[in-house]
Amino acid sequence: MCVGKCTRILGPCLIALGVLSIAANVLLLFPSWTWSYVKEGRITKQAMQVPGVWGGGIIVLLAATQITAVGWHCGRSSDCGTCRNMFLSIVLSGLALLGSTACFILSGVGLTNGPLCLYNQTEVLQWDYPFVNMENQAFHTRAQNYLYDPSLWNSVCIEPPNVVAWNIYFFSILLVISVVEMVLASLQVINGFFGCLCGLCEGK
Repeated sequence: MCVGKCTRILGPCLIALGVLSIAANVLLLFPSWTWSYVKEGRITKQAMQVPGVWGGGIIVLLAATQITAVGWHCGRSSDCGTCRNMFLSIVLSGLALLGSTACFILSGVGLTNGPLCLYNQTEVLQWDYPFVNMENQAFHTRAQNYLYDPSLWNSVCIEPPNVVAWNIYFFSILLVISVVEMVLASLQVINGFFGCLCGLCEGK
């Protein structure tokens, strides 16, 4: 496949993924479609860090917009500063790779630790991370594997409603999106090197 055609495919794909990443992270802030928890600051730490907005979203969108513009503009014009533009796409794709990697790591931590929620700790209700901080060793052993035990999803956290499943679904979506973004950004870095060396090979 020509460098130009590859660029025109990778750019729009990264745009779509960047938008989905932002949407998934924003939804993480409103468990069960409720606004009150984010106002009170009772949202999982990794969700509040919004890695899907800045890491898998804005940084990726900046790279994707430039990549798409280069692909379509240079496909119609032979005088478009190909090497300069492709070098810029390499730099921006490298930043997108770092951003999506950060999103992957923070989403993984959020998924592993479980949500911030109100739960019953020795008959005292408190807001914390039950799957990390439970003192009962027997329960803690099970809590470490809560991802594989759906019976814990609705039996541990009292508020927000269904927050465990909510976090699992959207952090998992962010993980998948960030992995695909990392692959596509890496491909564009390689594609950009070929573009600098060989041009876009349009019409060849």
